Amino acid sequence: MTNEQLKNLLNELTRFPHENEWVEFKQNFHSCEEIGERLSALSNGACLHNQPYGYLVFGVQNNTHQIMGTTFSPKVHKKGNEDLEHWLISRLSPRIDFQIFELEYDADRKIAFFIIPAAKNQPVTFLHKSYIRVNSITRLLQDFPEKEAKIWKKETLPFEKLIAKDQLTLSDIPKYLSTETYFDLIGIPYPTTIEGVLEAFKSERLVLSTKGHYAITNLGAILFAKHLSDFEGLERKAIRVIVYKGKNKVETEREQIGGKGYALGFLGLTDWINSQLPANEEIGRALRSESRMYPEIAIRELVGNAIIHQDFTVKGFPMIEIFSDRIEFSNSGIPLVTPERFIDAYRSRNDKLADIMRRMGFCEEKGSGMDKVIMYNELYQLPPVNVIVAENRTRVTIFSYKALNDLDKKEKIRACYQHACLKYVSNEKMTNQSLRERFKIEDHNSAIASRIIGDTLKEGLIKKEDPESNSRKFPNYLPFWA
Repeated sequence: MTNEQLKNLLNELTRFPHENEWVEFKQNFHSCEEIGERLSALSNGACLHNQPYGYLVFGVQNNTHQIMGTTFSPKVHKKGNEDLEHWLISRLSPRIDFQIFELEYDADRKIAFFIIPAAKNQPVTFLHKSYIRVNSITRLLQDFPEKEAKIWKKETLPFEKLIAKDQLTLSDIPKYLSTETYFDLIGIPYPTTIEGVLEAFKSERLVLSTKGHYAITNLGAILFAKHLSDFEGLERKAIRVIVYKGKNKVETEREQIGGKGYALGFLGLTDWINSQLPANEEIGRALRSESRMYPEIAIRELVGNAIIHQDFTVKGFPMIEIFSDRIEFSNSGIPLVTPERFIDAYRSRNDKLADIMRRMGFCEEKGSGMDKVIMYNELYQLPPVNVIVAENRTRVTIFSYKALNDLDKKEKIRACYQHACLKYVSNEKMTNQSLRERFKIEDHNSAIASRIIGDTLKEGLIKKEDPESNSRKFPNYLPFWA
């Protein structure tokens, strides 16, 4: 934070009529243990009062709120031979990422700030005890079981609503975010004033304004950051693309790591991915020789899905890995619906992110993205899409062209099931004929399609539309969940 931002924060805090559960003033240092107790109490108090931070400020009289200055310098203070900051961090549980700032208010007065993030999911303890402030007095949390229960029960704000950067001025918003990109992609004229820009960003919850200053949310930063490195932690969510030389990860040819917000980098990213993919001289019998090996629409949808459906609370980032025979799209987290229902069911843990990305045209409407992937996968006569969930990551793989005879039994069954799903969500029914068209099987070889359908029936992935009928002529088939 800059000196100007710290002065603005100090002025805001001293306007409160008295100390409260998440703000405390002290003129000078008393003990390291007292600071540890206050950090616990203010973090827990901020949680209970829906504040993102608690504040412990040295250099202000607690009764009059007069700015007096302090001789305490927490940045250099030691507890024994240990830096105070490290000593405190190692005795707080869970460890919270509090920040210490020192401000030269004027030539004669110095102020020290502890800015403490609110507790999440559980109370913050110091030396194995939890504290809370009741009005302006610090007490043991165990003496107030109803307050402790509220902290345990309190739901954590979704990633999209958390603050990525706080204590900003109005002019800081276009400094950190590409505001033009939002209006270009949404398709509305750019406002004539910065206030008009701010109103649009506030309505989308990309920016918040509180107590005279501004904050950029995670949603605003992850989509429109000019540089993700400006936002602590978010640079680790940058998309990574790796191109390998063969069918394994032994040799890397090139790698691309995104440094911008997803909205800024999406089109350039998908163009770069497509530029790394070979064109196929012949893909089955349906497409011309100049067609690319993989459908660009499927690439776009799968990149969008990896972004939208990632679990931001889990370590990891969206990753696209390009091999000579396949492309793997992976993201952190376990999907909220089973992979078998990707084509018809929709649940997202990042609804606002998904909504904006769809309105900007990066991906399809709810529930239709995987339809497009499978439809174009069939058009290009590619092997079936494969989804694997393991080690808290979801990986979706599309494969380069293989002839039907080169597919193994599991691939044929998976392709049959996905074809039945696609037909069903298109208000049609799978038949022997439609499956022959999917695989480009000649009519006189209909027994091949019948065998694949039979194997898929045995796996329980499809069912007959009319199970009572014994007719073998033109039966219709549905996915098992229909």
